[in-house]
Amino acid sequence: MPVITIGRMYGSGGETVGAMVAEQLGAELVDGKIFDEVVRRLELPPDEVQQHEERPGSLLSRLIQALGSASTEFTTASEVAWTPPFGERAVDTHDAVVHITQEVIREAARTGNTVIVGRGAAFLLRDHPGALHVFLRGSREARVAAVREAFGLSEEVARRRLKEVDSTRRAYVRQVYGQDWLDPSHYDLVVDTGRLGYERAARLIVAAAR
Repeated sequence: MPVITIGRMYGSGGETVGAMVAEQLGAELVDGKIFDEVVRRLELPPDEVQQHEERPGSLLSRLIQALGSASTEFTTASEVAWTPPFGERAVDTHDAVVHITQEVIREAARTGNTVIVGRGAAFLLRDHPGALHVFLRGSREARVAAVREAFGLSEEVARRRLKEVDSTRRAYVRQVYGQDWLDPSHYDLVVDTGRLGYERAARLIVAAAR
């Protein structure tokens, strides 16, 4: 069963393409929402986590169960794993959320048939047997246009957001894994969604995974 990691430049449609790939493969999608939810629930006592779990047997349920016993160790660690280049401390720097994120990725990969978007998954799982590592890119102009359309931003704000988010993602991989996020040698497939569009990009990834 395939394990696919998707790294992405901001505005290249990583979450959208990831959802399309997961749907076409019948795979489970691990994106920012599930990372945030795992972190939120691991801050609760075990009985409250159980009360909040609506779907026993789901990927989220399995992640919570697998990580629950280690949550105290993760959430009480005091060392900050990385420092983002813009603005205030990001949520990933609080306590040991980076370590929780890594365990979420490892646990999701162990289950197989998973599409993991972002969080440096390609670097953590670089030796995972059979994993397909994908990177989505696009020209600055194409990504600015996509961000403006998605969020209704001015061109100036969209360009600034591109710079900040991409710099943060690159800094995360450099500081946590000591690698260059943009180096294509880390990926099996690099796709320009600005040229191909999201649907064709998703079809390419699905074909490469089969």
